[in-house]
Amino acid sequence: MGSTMPRTRLTTPLVRKDGVLVEATWDEALDRVVAGFANAQPSGATSFGMFSCSKSTNEMNYAAQKFARKVMGSNNIDSCNRT
Repeated sequence: MGSTMPRTRLTTPLVRKDGVLVEATWDEALDRVVAGFANAQPSGATSFGMFSCSKSTNEMNYAAQKFARKVMGSNNIDSCNRT
């Protein structure tokens, strides 16, 4: 049974150039992510925070807290696990 819904899932990353979203390579998109995180880091540990989802696996939440603490140098990580 085929779907008549239009395909809306992105298959390539988009980056903003001069205010417009354009397709980019994965390397270009990831380089921009790294640069954005690097720009936040020099401002101190309080400049970065992360929110993790309780519906994620324990392994994914563990990886998120490790990233926040070890890579970004921030203890500002929270999740809705306690609700």
